[in-house]
Amino acid sequence: MLEELSIQNYALIDRLVINFSRGFNVLSGETGAGKSILVGALSLLHGARADTGSIRSGAEEALVSGVFSVAANREAIEWLREHAIDPEEDSVIIRRTVKRAGRGSTYIQNVPVTRADLEEFAALIFDMHGQHEHQSLLGGEQHRVLLDRYAGLEERVAALGAQFSEISALKKRYERMLASERERLREMDILEFAVREIEGAALRSGEEEELEQEKRILSQHEKLFGALDEIHEQLAENRGGAVGKLRAARHSMDSVVQIDDSLAPQAKRLDDLFFELEDVVETVRDYQSRVSFSTDRLEACEDRLALIRRLEKKYGSTIEEVLSYLDEARRQLAGLETWEEDKAQLEQQISAGERDLLAAAREISSARKAAAAELGKRIEAIINTLGMAKARFTVAVEPRESASGKASCGPSGLDVVSFRIAANLGEPLKELKDIASGGEISRVMLAIKTVLAENDHIQALVFDEIDAGIGGEVALAVGTHLHSLARHKQVLCITHLASIAVRADNHIKVEKSPKDDRTVTRVAEIAGDQRVEEIARMLAGDRTGKTSRSHAEELLARYGGG
Repeated sequence: MLEELSIQNYALIDRLVINFSRGFNVLSGETGAGKSILVGALSLLHGARADTGSIRSGAEEALVSGVFSVAANREAIEWLREHAIDPEEDSVIIRRTVKRAGRGSTYIQNVPVTRADLEEFAALIFDMHGQHEHQSLLGGEQHRVLLDRYAGLEERVAALGAQFSEISALKKRYERMLASERERLREMDILEFAVREIEGAALRSGEEEELEQEKRILSQHEKLFGALDEIHEQLAENRGGAVGKLRAARHSMDSVVQIDDSLAPQAKRLDDLFFELEDVVETVRDYQSRVSFSTDRLEACEDRLALIRRLEKKYGSTIEEVLSYLDEARRQLAGLETWEEDKAQLEQQISAGERDLLAAAREISSARKAAAAELGKRIEAIINTLGMAKARFTVAVEPRESASGKASCGPSGLDVVSFRIAANLGEPLKELKDIASGGEISRVMLAIKTVLAENDHIQALVFDEIDAGIGGEVALAVGTHLHSLARHKQVLCITHLASIAVRADNHIKVEKSPKDDRTVTRVAEIAGDQRVEEIARMLAGDRTGKTSRSHAEELLARYGGG
């Protein structure tokens, strides 16, 4: 329920606060007073796109906020919980700013939200109906949406739509599989060649470094052997080398230690040097005996390195990367080789999915048809009370056809739904789009919204110009109906008809007045004599005339009293 609407610097409004009550709230005023401005402000809170042209001249931004009660609205409370927004005493504040210099801002409580979020949340707490919606009411798809809402099928239809999307995705995947058969064979040839080439090379991790080392040795064998001979000559004991000299030094050090044992540590160090050097000599001699030079082996190393580098150029910068490519190629090849199996499995998935989809669509279609008969009767009964006593109304549910004329299932099922009406006795049923009278459309919309309002969670309904094209007894009937609807919903109605305004539980007058050489819109809740004057103005344009006042008092006394 809308409890309070606050507007600043919006169109003709400089600053305005309107309090609304439960039941039937009516806003009236002369043409141009600003009633449509209030609708525009409310539409901002409903998620409509902002227009900087609505900012009051001389101001840099406009602000619209509303206090809404969400008590007992489970869907709204759940939405707030999912978005981590806490209501305060079962109420929330929706606030929007429109900035002349750039993008505005949107808040629920003090939490910034997107306009899409606001639109989603606002749809849970209040509904707006105006002349623009008359056009949407003529669309066939909208008829299907309204029937599904009435029948409680929205979740099932949404699930059906998701199922339809899944099957459509599977079909597209299947089509891609068929279209890519030639590409698949070409890819298999490439991968098979790569696998054969890499497997044939029998690469080993670390092999490239080992070959590089061996190549360096083989390519510099003369220099290597010469250096080894020089080392052996300088160190070997039998040639007066370092080992023999160290052995002689050890004997001399032994004699010294026998005289002065303080040099025993140095003797130990000399022994260690001797044994270490002796080990070096043995190792060099062993290496020299093992190393050999072969032209064939050098060529083999160079050929092997060339092979490795060719593979690295094609498949990776190191042997490890080439081997990783091999693993991936094997995996992809295995996937491509199971193409026929995947194709058959996909065909089975599509077939099973279509069977399930069709079964669910048939169940929904049956439920639609049952609900359509009931909905048509209920709407017709209300229309008959709105000055169209002989009108007939039906909700037609017919098979959905493909472009070829065959019955088909779409995202919403097997059906095409259309609202049809015969406004007068003896006329055939026609689709709503063929109704010429705006007044008739208004009454049909009111009847539809009334029936749906009794079945949904929305607590507040806003009607703008619901009285377009009607008057007299029909207007009285519409007023009676709106007043009845307001017994279990909060109704806000902007009207220019006295016969509707007299039914109000809360009558708010909208008027323009000068302020500081500017025109501003003002509102005030009216009762008593002020309300009599306003009803008189709405009846005859004469606030103080004896006849118009008498008629206004009579209407107020009969239909809800001032």
